[in-house]
Amino acid sequence: MIAAIDGTWPAAATVEAGPWVLREGRGGGQRVSAATARGAIAEQDIGAAEKAMQLMGQRPIFMLTQNDSDLDQRLADRGYVEKDPVNLWVCDTGLLTDRKLPPVTAFAIWEPLAIMRELWEAGGIGPARLAVMERAEGPKTAIFGRVSDRPAGAAFCALYDGIAMVHAVEIAPEHRQKGLGGWMMRAAALWAAKHRAPWLAVLCTKANTGANALYASLGMQIVGDYHYRVLPDKETEES
Repeated sequence: MIAAIDGTWPAAATVEAGPWVLREGRGGGQRVSAATARGAIAEQDIGAAEKAMQLMGQRPIFMLTQNDSDLDQRLADRGYVEKDPVNLWVCDTGLLTDRKLPPVTAFAIWEPLAIMRELWEAGGIGPARLAVMERAEGPKTAIFGRVSDRPAGAAFCALYDGIAMVHAVEIAPEHRQKGLGGWMMRAAALWAAKHRAPWLAVLCTKANTGANALYASLGMQIVGDYHYRVLPDKETEES
């Protein structure tokens, strides 16, 4: 799972150091900045990872899966709090290629149009995350969604080892609940099928109940999850 995430949403730099994979995000968000374990972790290893991330100019942050229960508890004991649990949804690509897209509703296009960048920017997906998309080396595309002949949504999709993973799904607030998300996922599936990718995947925070409901309605299945651990801000501790 983590390999597919790294392959389709890559950090600016990745370093394997002892039992860790360390990532330099350059402002691209948690996913491209978090450290992950790749072996047994001793207590001193946690401190070493913290120092390495601080030297990168980053706040220490760790990504943990269900296989990291011991490390998860150790971080909790050190005062790290759980943040942003995420579901990994997957389906057979063919599941979403059975219906023809309505005219001028969703398109696969690369490079992203200026209006798509504006839609992402409005949703908090700024230049640093757009740089992540540019870094993805394999086949990739953006998905442009329209409602009533108006620009309404944007998403990114990239291919890694047979998995077409969708990221940065953003639909303008005034165009939500109109079915566009489903059509954009189908557009991604059609693109994936053209590249002979047997699987379509998307990440979604567990708190995003609307998006999780959409992926479930499309027949996608949760095949894994992860969460982050970070130290609370001093402001949070004082409030």
